[in-house]
Amino acid sequence: MWTFLRPDATAVLRDKKVRTSLSRYFNVMQDDKPAKFAIAKRLPADYNSQDSPPKLWQLHDQLTQEFCVLEKEIDTHQKALQDLPTPEQSYLDLKSTIVDRMLEDCHLCTRQCHVDRHRNKLGYCRCGTQITVSTIFQHMGEEPELIPSGTIFTLGCTLRCIHCQNWTISQWYENGEIYTPTRLAKAVEHLRRRGSRNANLVGGEPTPWLQQWLETFKHIDINIPVVWNSNSYYSNQTARLLADFVDLYLLDFKYGNDQCAERISGAHEYWAVSTRNHLHAKKYGELIIRVLVLPGHLDCCTKPILDWIAINLGKEARVNVMFQYRPEWRAKEIPELMRRLTKQEREDAIGLAKEAGLTNFIT
Repeated sequence: MWTFLRPDATAVLRDKKVRTSLSRYFNVMQDDKPAKFAIAKRLPADYNSQDSPPKLWQLHDQLTQEFCVLEKEIDTHQKALQDLPTPEQSYLDLKSTIVDRMLEDCHLCTRQCHVDRHRNKLGYCRCGTQITVSTIFQHMGEEPELIPSGTIFTLGCTLRCIHCQNWTISQWYENGEIYTPTRLAKAVEHLRRRGSRNANLVGGEPTPWLQQWLETFKHIDINIPVVWNSNSYYSNQTARLLADFVDLYLLDFKYGNDQCAERISGAHEYWAVSTRNHLHAKKYGELIIRVLVLPGHLDCCTKPILDWIAINLGKEARVNVMFQYRPEWRAKEIPELMRRLTKQEREDAIGLAKEAGLTNFIT
């Protein structure tokens, strides 16, 4: 089905460690199991869109538990997805309704701007209510288990990483193109039919567009795993809504302490937020962790991140120790970020991954 430019994308299909850590993703990718959003569309949700947020959340938490049971029944062939009736309102509908209400007082990310996006108020990310797309294409440069990856790059971001390599997208230097959910759904289906292994929701940052993404997948009628390609700086409420929608979390783990996070990305409380969201991702889906090694930051960031992953997510966790850093955007404002990594830094980072006991990492 797939034609690759990279041989490791074929070899990874036979990699036992990767298949173990990402077993359900591989099953969905190969159409042996349904994606989570497809199951969520078949789980009935009895609610009124005008119900109070606490009432909507109460039902959501109840359905989160019911989803776990239903998913297991489907995965073990006790039930077949195609035999389940399509409800008038679904668990996926409920998620979309809750996020839509959240946009009135936006707190999708950790910044908690509390602007009313329905009244055209823009917060830190500068995202409105109409999803704005930069590019849609099959990406051949992602992790081998992802490619060809059906990537959709959206504008806007919840961080201001001073070295951002996608700064024209994240900081709205591009105009982008507004998509309706139905049009975006057709684009995702087209990517799948062309052989994409997944729908890779990226940016910028996908978090500000969660409501539009949920609406989009209500219109998708083919099986495709959802990859949430995020900086991991989203709120606890968003984390709860991502559960049972996302198949594979592709999360950045950027900093090993709050001081570096504030200085480089303007991200307060980064460590607590990132660790919480990585744990949540492991509980409700499967996970690939990206650790971009920054020059001069092995001791303060790379080491504590890799140690934490090994202890809290398991030594078999799929980790990409990334050496792709290059000075971009405003990187020259921070002295140590004005250069690329040295050979010694790359070797030391690999040594830190091995010292942490990680057995399933790539570079």
